[in-house]
Amino acid sequence: MSACAPTRNDHSSRSSRFSLASGLKRPHSPPPPRRGRFRVSGADLSASITVFLIAVPMSLGLAVAMDAPLAAGLVSAAIGGIVAGLLGGTPLQVSGPSAGLTVVTAELIQLYGWRTTCAITIGAGLLQILLGSLKAARAALAVSPAIVHGTLAGIGVAIALAQLHIVLGGAPRSSALDNALSLPSRLAQFEPAAPLIGALTIVLLVVWPRMPGRVGATMGRIPAALAAVAIATAVAAAATPGIARVDLPSWRSHALPELPNGPFAALATAVFTVMLVASLESLLAAVSVDKMSADRAAAAPKDGTAPSAPVKRSDLDRELRAQGVANALSGMAGGLPVSGGAVRSSANVRAGAESRAATVLHGVWVLLAAALLVTALEWIPLAALAALVMVVGIQMVNFAHIRKVHKHREFLVYGATISGVILAGVLKGVAIGIVVAVAVALHRLARTRITVTEQDGRYLVTARGQLTFLAVPRLSRTLGRLPHGVDAVVELDGFFMDHAAYETIQDWYAAQTSMGGRIEFTGRSGGRIAEPASAAHSCCRPWTPWRNHHCHDQVQEAVPTATAQASPLVAETPPPTTVAAPPERHGAHRLLSGLSSFQRTTAPLVREELARLAAEGQRPSQLFITCADSRLVTSMITASGPGDLFTVRNVGNLVPSPGTGSTAGNDDSVAAAIEYAVDVLGVESITVCGHSGCGAMQALLGAAPETPRTPLWRWLRHGLPSLERMRSRNHSWARIAGRMPTDAVEQLCLTNVVQQLEHLRAHESVSRRLAAGSLQLHGMYFHVGEAQAYLLTEGVSSGTGPDEVFVKVVPGVECDAEPGAEIPRLAPDTVVGA
Repeated sequence: MSACAPTRNDHSSRSSRFSLASGLKRPHSPPPPRRGRFRVSGADLSASITVFLIAVPMSLGLAVAMDAPLAAGLVSAAIGGIVAGLLGGTPLQVSGPSAGLTVVTAELIQLYGWRTTCAITIGAGLLQILLGSLKAARAALAVSPAIVHGTLAGIGVAIALAQLHIVLGGAPRSSALDNALSLPSRLAQFEPAAPLIGALTIVLLVVWPRMPGRVGATMGRIPAALAAVAIATAVAAAATPGIARVDLPSWRSHALPELPNGPFAALATAVFTVMLVASLESLLAAVSVDKMSADRAAAAPKDGTAPSAPVKRSDLDRELRAQGVANALSGMAGGLPVSGGAVRSSANVRAGAESRAATVLHGVWVLLAAALLVTALEWIPLAALAALVMVVGIQMVNFAHIRKVHKHREFLVYGATISGVILAGVLKGVAIGIVVAVAVALHRLARTRITVTEQDGRYLVTARGQLTFLAVPRLSRTLGRLPHGVDAVVELDGFFMDHAAYETIQDWYAAQTSMGGRIEFTGRSGGRIAEPASAAHSCCRPWTPWRNHHCHDQVQEAVPTATAQASPLVAETPPPTTVAAPPERHGAHRLLSGLSSFQRTTAPLVREELARLAAEGQRPSQLFITCADSRLVTSMITASGPGDLFTVRNVGNLVPSPGTGSTAGNDDSVAAAIEYAVDVLGVESITVCGHSGCGAMQALLGAAPETPRTPLWRWLRHGLPSLERMRSRNHSWARIAGRMPTDAVEQLCLTNVVQQLEHLRAHESVSRRLAAGSLQLHGMYFHVGEAQAYLLTEGVSSGTGPDEVFVKVVPGVECDAEPGAEIPRLAPDTVVGA
């Protein structure tokens, strides 16, 4: 990240003000929600056209794949876009015919016919509405990701095998296994027309988004699906006029649902299967849309566009109810089952959609196309649509998901689910995946290796795996073999311990210590569990010295769950026998709850360190002067611990100039802290830290001349020099590297840090240590909304020198400086952390 910043423009935001009379306005708060009539922006209109051009060929292709009336694909796309778009909890998600339900719907049509399948779709929609009303959407996502991704991948394989037959000029069989076994006979009846059109479509789908150069950038604006189908249609019209094409029947013959006719249990299973797959696909797509929207919002300031409002998380229960309404209406209108689609939704986000208007308009365009473009649609070859759907099916086997599943050692569950879906169907495949997942979990819980090694009379007991009641016999047998009063280290390499295993270790620990034994518990890295974990590469610098702690080369593993409350691992007192109900989280009750939590979980970890500090006295290396704002957690942002920082907090991180305390208001508290830190404690650096959205700076900007001289204002008068410095033409503006401050409040927050450093230099004890070269001053700005720290560099408080620039602190910057060493002054065009 370059630390350079643009030059100051005369038309900048210096004159912007935030009035206290109209209420305090947070500079980084999201804009208020729009109310009133349905609004359509230019970005929504453009995105809706892009998604429409993808949705039409895909809807027709999915109808072909399901052996359903082709008009049903357009009906479901229109209803999914309009109804689910208006009612859904994920505004940018685009719903339509479900690729995940292709295999299920095709089987239902073969068993019960088209009209009964529409009735099943209505039932599935009503069940989705019920589950959404019962707030069950989040529970659906509790299914193992390996099962969900395995189910979708299995459906994708089945879709690809079925559509391959159409690409080769034939018709698909009733199951994925039959489609795979009949491929040799289909290849023996090879006719070139359909395969060539299908191959051309596939090549275009793959190559179109990857065309290089300026031509590729221009052509890439056209969706690959539309370009592939359009070109394939043109080639087929010229080269193979007799190829099978789309046949859209008259809307007068459009089939509507009828009452189901068949065994109740089988129909109920069909309704449940349609509901399950459609819901999972929609909810996963909604979560994916949230991530894409967040990534787009985070990237907006970097590409020069205006920062977008914070992305609101999807309301999954509302989304599930909307999908249910759309499915019920689609079934009533003779359409296919509806679900949120990852392909259409991702295209909508990438196209720049801002609201649900893009989704709704896309449905309107599909409806108009179904009424006005029937003749044009009938020119599309079936082989081109089949190739498009086949590529969609192949893309459902996501290699990123496979790598993630393999990383978490769940590939067996993933593979079992895929195999079950392909060989036995969707519902049975999901059941197989759940059974395998439970079996794997039980195997992991039961698989625990306990070993003992001895060296120079000291024993090492290693327990690898989860400590449950299943491992208690081996655990107690192994521990019982050790001599009485033994000197031993117990290494716990796992993340779970149940009560039975805990009691076993507790009893053994008590017995050994009562006979003079020394027992130490460690994690995988070998560090004591009672010690704080340090960073992998501790960097001793003025900001995070950690001088009072031991440094380790490796990051310690987390404490096992049950041992976080346990005794021999972190304390010497047994765990409580009862668990109190959590107190109310307000007022004194919240304070009591926090204190109780500290005594239960944190105090045992830090007691030894605090006892040492109590005996040796405090020797902090830094004085840290910052604002009293509750969002500014100094120990967190500086990664410091007990004894590291001597902290002074006040409203506005102000440092009164020497002499002001005795004349008005008795403001000697800060001066006393500075004198004590510099002369008595001998700190090596002083940091003045400001932050974004500071209420004190907002009050200074908005105060009127007749503001009552309250105690707060008498304190804030120490910030008036900062306000005068910002308005003065004799000082350069402080700024953040790479950009100007966003508003007057941020400008004053930055300027205030520089001005308070000037006040700090005027203190006699500080100026004396600065002249001796034994003290360093630092300026810091923390952006609360970004969780980002900035350090002041180059021309600090020079007045006539270069601009004061706050440079971003980037992750991973290493430093070999000794404690108290001066941080190098970086020029504005320096690249930090490269």
